[in-house]
Amino acid sequence: HRGYLLDKDIDEEGLNFKNQLDYVSKYRMVLDYFDAYAIALTATPALHTTDIFGKPIYTYSYREAVIDGYLIDHDPPLIIRTTLNEEGIAWQAGERPKVFDAESNTVIELDELEDELQIDIAGFNRQVLTENFNRTVVKQLVQVLDPDGDEKTLIFAATDEHADRIVQYLKEEFRAEGILVADDAIQKITGKSYNPQEQLTRFKNEKYPTIAVTVDLLTTGIDVPAICNIVFMRRVKSRILYEQMLGRATRRCDTIKKEVFRIYDAVRLYEALEEYTSMKPVVANPNLNFSKLVEELPLIESNERASQQIEQLVAKLQRKKHRMRTEHLQDFQLYSGGETVESLLASLLERPVADSIQRITALPRLWAFLDTLKISTDRVYVSEHEDTLIAMEPGYGLASRPEDYLNNFTTFLKENQNRITALNLVVTRPAELTRLALKDLLMTLAQAGYEARNVKTALKAVRNEDIGADIISIIRTLAIGSTLESHEVRIKRAVNKVRALTNWNKVQQKWIDRFEKQLLAECVLQLEDLNQSPFSDAGGVEVLNKVFDDKLPLIIQAINQQLYQA
Repeated sequence: HRGYLLDKDIDEEGLNFKNQLDYVSKYRMVLDYFDAYAIALTATPALHTTDIFGKPIYTYSYREAVIDGYLIDHDPPLIIRTTLNEEGIAWQAGERPKVFDAESNTVIELDELEDELQIDIAGFNRQVLTENFNRTVVKQLVQVLDPDGDEKTLIFAATDEHADRIVQYLKEEFRAEGILVADDAIQKITGKSYNPQEQLTRFKNEKYPTIAVTVDLLTTGIDVPAICNIVFMRRVKSRILYEQMLGRATRRCDTIKKEVFRIYDAVRLYEALEEYTSMKPVVANPNLNFSKLVEELPLIESNERASQQIEQLVAKLQRKKHRMRTEHLQDFQLYSGGETVESLLASLLERPVADSIQRITALPRLWAFLDTLKISTDRVYVSEHEDTLIAMEPGYGLASRPEDYLNNFTTFLKENQNRITALNLVVTRPAELTRLALKDLLMTLAQAGYEARNVKTALKAVRNEDIGADIISIIRTLAIGSTLESHEVRIKRAVNKVRALTNWNKVQQKWIDRFEKQLLAECVLQLEDLNQSPFSDAGGVEVLNKVFDDKLPLIIQAINQQLYQA
């Protein structure tokens, strides 16, 4: 899970002057305390996991669970494109931007800018308040969400205040559309909510709320099967956290006949995601304060390592400088003996290492002041820039258009037809395709970026109609040009031809009907499948073969042959 940190790496020279306990993960310390075998089960494998427990001995992925029918798949994310999330928010040199100061609860106009100020989508609703962007997105959401339906919606906001505004805008825009919304149909559920646990229980078990807006409270650890819509109005850089958020909507919900869930992306999330990496930083330091860095300086033996320590202290001061206000800068000069932040930084970098150490260690009150200085970050820009909707369209990864996505998929099929065994079976001998081979193929396609549902969605967009074809038919059409027809039509035609072969008795007809039903659900039916659920309860192959007068293998073979004949 995400609730623990890695051990910190300490360089060899640091062993001489650093406290090694500062570098040991508290999570690791707890595990090491008990003399017992440690067994880990995680839904979010990461470097944290393998660093402590070693490589996994077994994995079962989300994609496998979808293919096996335990979890629900999603359509390609619907990207909400607006002028502001494409171009960002900018103030030109000479303009006077406004900021909201949470401490005084007022909007303040700043001095004229010397340079252009640009804030991209990652800073929306954190660094800058932008009502026009939020309203533009909400107006689009109002067109696709039903606040009184059975489906639940989960919206991820950037901050608690942002969540409040989204709730307000949703209620206002639904009313503007003439849609009556119960007051408790749309709610904020965050750690700052009154009794959030009770709200969570209601979100899961009761009709209202149908739309919940959260920040981090609902990213993990809740199970609300009726969630059918996930909306991102905040950036997420971690792919693990992103997948945890999506996990809120993957549960099956047969009571509302949930077949798929939808993702609405208003913050161009795909381009922000960081791929998982097993690379560690060369030196991962714990969060040392100024006084600790200064305390360690005289203990360092080499000039090179001491120079690195000074650079770390300077970088820390540089970061703090940008958030210091006039009164803080005045106090800084008081504790530094009259030096400004800029002059002290310059002198520390220009002096010889020994002189810098002497100067730094002579200012203990300054470093103590900086450690205790808590600078409010509640001042954010207020944008009045206009925003307009450009489009809401499916995202296909690197391919921006469905046509490009299908062309790339066709190229992939033709290049790999003779390399991937299951793909070769689909193209050349589809009647021999097994459930296991199909599962392997679907996993391979997903790893290459071609999930079956995404392919179907792209095909529907290109042809402007929903043919209802399964992935087997789509592959054969794109690879060898076979006629594309719906999954249901193809299967019913094949089974009807088998029904017409002879005069079946009523029991045999019943089982042929069940074969058809299974094919409609699974795409594939081979003899060995009859020893699995739902046929195993009736005795499997041994019993069914007697029902069909020892001709069961021929009947299954005939059905499979007819499936791929026009």
